[in-house]
Amino acid sequence: MTERTLAVISAGLRVPSSTRLLADQLAAATGVELERRGVPVRTEPVELRDHGHDIVNHLLTGFPPTALKQVIDVVSGADGLIVVSPIFNASYSGLFKSFFDLLGDDALGDRPVLIGATGGTARHSLALEHALRPMFSYLRAVVMPTSVFAAPEDWAGGAAQGSLRGRIERAARELAGQVARRGPVEVADPFRLTSTFDQLLTGD
Repeated sequence: MTERTLAVISAGLRVPSSTRLLADQLAAATGVELERRGVPVRTEPVELRDHGHDIVNHLLTGFPPTALKQVIDVVSGADGLIVVSPIFNASYSGLFKSFFDLLGDDALGDRPVLIGATGGTARHSLALEHALRPMFSYLRAVVMPTSVFAAPEDWAGGAAQGSLRGRIERAARELAGQVARRGPVEVADPFRLTSTFDQLLTGD
């Protein structure tokens, strides 16, 4: 079975970060589910805080620095995505949105995406449905039915507790199922010639 890749994107601003913790646990659970299906998987963690200045520079200049270009390529070429943002003012963070503004219009088309979020109170959980889900639907991604929100009371000693553990496992099964039934993503080479030299000369 061909190896699949998961891009695991977290937009936490602090270290340690509950956003990164949730992203890691979602990735681990998805990896277990894929391995159970006989599908080898490689995870590619992306910590957006490490690229904050480059993201702003790209927005202003239109050109990504090398490190950010590599991240964009990883995300665009992944077979599935796990994306987790902290919730500020009832929506995703500016850093999270700014990164996805940099991707091409078709970068996530038909790509399975598991959305997650963290916040100081469970009242922010609806942001997953009125902010994150519409954004990825607009990008034509395939958003998993189960979204995962984690509030401070869901953690104990760095481990998911109670219903959070159940949501993580259910969402992981959904994402693993979608990734496993699809073939590996084929990223088009922007420098590949689509015409022969003779066609270029004759104008055909």
